[in-house]
Amino acid sequence: MNKGNEKQYGGLDRFRIIAAILVIAIHTSPLLSISEWADFTLTRTIARVAVPFFFMCTGFFFLQKLGSDYNRNASMLRQFLWKVGKLYLLSILLYLPVNVYAGYFTDGLTLFSAVKDLLFNGTLYHLWYFPGIMLGVCISTFLYTRLSTWNTFWVTLLLYGIGLFGDSYFGLAQMSPYVDSIYQSMFTLFDYTRNGIFFAPVFIVIGGMIANTRRRKKKKVSPYAIGLGLFGSMLVMEGLLLHAYQLQRHDSMYIFLIPCMYFLFQLLLFWKGKNRPALRKLSLYVYVIHPLCIVLIRGAAKVTGLTGLFVENSLVHFTLVTVLSFVLSVMAMKVIRRFQGEKPDQTGRAWADIHLPHLQHNVREIQRVLPKDCSMMAVVKAQAYGHGGWQIARFLNKLGIDHFAVATIDEGIELRKKGVKGGILILGYTDERRIRQIARFKLTQTVVDDEYAQKLNSYNVKIPVHIKIDTGMGRLGESWTHTEKIASMYRYKNLQVCGTFTHLSVADSLVASDIEYTKNQIARFQKVIEQLKEKGIDPQRLHVQSSYGVLNYGELQYDYARIGIALYGMLSKQGDKVKTNVDLRPVLSLKARVVQVKQVEKGASVGYGRAHRVLKDSKIAIVSIGYADGVPRMLSQSGATCLIRGKRRPIIGTVCMDQLIVDITDMEEVQKGDVVTFIGKDQEEGITAEEMAQQCKTITNELVSHLGERVKRVYHD
Repeated sequence: MNKGNEKQYGGLDRFRIIAAILVIAIHTSPLLSISEWADFTLTRTIARVAVPFFFMCTGFFFLQKLGSDYNRNASMLRQFLWKVGKLYLLSILLYLPVNVYAGYFTDGLTLFSAVKDLLFNGTLYHLWYFPGIMLGVCISTFLYTRLSTWNTFWVTLLLYGIGLFGDSYFGLAQMSPYVDSIYQSMFTLFDYTRNGIFFAPVFIVIGGMIANTRRRKKKKVSPYAIGLGLFGSMLVMEGLLLHAYQLQRHDSMYIFLIPCMYFLFQLLLFWKGKNRPALRKLSLYVYVIHPLCIVLIRGAAKVTGLTGLFVENSLVHFTLVTVLSFVLSVMAMKVIRRFQGEKPDQTGRAWADIHLPHLQHNVREIQRVLPKDCSMMAVVKAQAYGHGGWQIARFLNKLGIDHFAVATIDEGIELRKKGVKGGILILGYTDERRIRQIARFKLTQTVVDDEYAQKLNSYNVKIPVHIKIDTGMGRLGESWTHTEKIASMYRYKNLQVCGTFTHLSVADSLVASDIEYTKNQIARFQKVIEQLKEKGIDPQRLHVQSSYGVLNYGELQYDYARIGIALYGMLSKQGDKVKTNVDLRPVLSLKARVVQVKQVEKGASVGYGRAHRVLKDSKIAIVSIGYADGVPRMLSQSGATCLIRGKRRPIIGTVCMDQLIVDITDMEEVQKGDVVTFIGKDQEEGITAEEMAQQCKTITNELVSHLGERVKRVYHD
């Protein structure tokens, strides 16, 4: 299992900025004042790699997640369409004043033309991208999940070929009156074949194909560099020849654009570096905002009488639009970030970074290994193992997860009050006097034994329940040997039984005796289920496996799998071995700040109880986190380290309630305000939650669920 080794696509993130600048160039023609041919070469051939690049990025990250689970695929597609659709709607609203000024609503606008613009053309010239990517992903997903990868490619290539003759090769289509009439009919539905039907799908599919093939073997950079040089040159020649013979109706689609994009994208994957989500957002903002900047620059030029310099000088015009687009985009990002509260302020003492993309990745990885027709029940008890209960649950809702498990009724009520949808199972005991709250908030209660079932039933309030069977855990649940008591729990009129489950006690162990014990538990559970069915009782939805149950006993076929610790990218203990190969990524990073740096002389003691005495003149940093924040007091007694400026430094003295002390001798660069990492990565170094838990002689589950309320959770998407 690969944990914490996040794949780096820094090259893709950086090229997004280049692509955004190329889009601005397309719409401002920067070299037109110098040479028409030079400008055409730049804006109508070279810059045409920009939009296909964005399509390929979508395919690269989206299509590789698709599997055989129809419901999961549909959920992913809905989520994607909702996200892009919101951006499209906001962009439409942003440009309403521009459309009004340009006479969009008065120059023959009809219902048909409005629908055509919304679905294909965009309500402003650059907004075609949003319906294009949505329609392209729908088509690609439909084909990708029904045909082989190569057949999908050939179908989308055929669509692209049809689109070519309505775009750069339109002059050839016009040579045949019959073919020309077909394309003229098509143009009544959409203005260009550069859209989500003909243009986008092939690049989306190529992106997905690259994502899948790169997993299989390592590749060398030189063939891709040669390929890009060769096909890039041929692309330019193709564009210039078509322009010379005036065959184009529009000049977005070229034959050699496809191989050129393949080699370019492969080459960018060799451009390593940390992933830069901020650059992804910046490129999107620039794409959306730059036409507004064109309007603003032209307006300012007209008011100041500098049209000759600001507009007619195409290079100056391009430069001004580019600079203003980036300035406004950065400002917009800062305003939105502040509004959303994504970052801790500079006075933040201790916080946990919650990486939601890692959570989404883990969901998909776990769903990949779940048996067919088995749904994930996300365990979000104890504030989602310290990650934030309702915040995590609401995000999981967006991913299509609609089954949750909590430990207490109050945890369930909090989820409901925060808008979490779906079933919420209370795994623990709830005082029967709170049964009306169970019903009011539409929670599902675990019935722990027959006596408890009688008490719940006596209140004459109908509630959904799951029956818990103790098959050897020795904890909650009616003993598997009490067949009649178990059967009676299904017959109470006020208890609507929706499921039956048990809990495996040593599913995390691959020791032979523990494997045998687990198999005995499973056999006992199956025996009870068979006995119930013989009595005519339907046990409803069944669930046995938790995280380790899935990872070590993936062959079991049940309706739910209760996924807790693995959902958050961790295992309970460092070095745990599991049978199923699954790539989990840690969701949580724990950090604090240096609040003071000081020198201490040889022989001086630091911390409570004079627990640590320095053996030489030393330098220490006081860090603003302690055991009241969830850092175990014994951490400093186990030789534990933290990360400062990418280097491991020992924690010394005794961990206090609100601070701890770190030895930073020989690190002159450390200063007040520096970030200290206890769980997570800093440059090339990393500390896992499993490592920290082992140093504290506990398990990861306990460590992260003890993170205190003073530790602010900062959610990153």
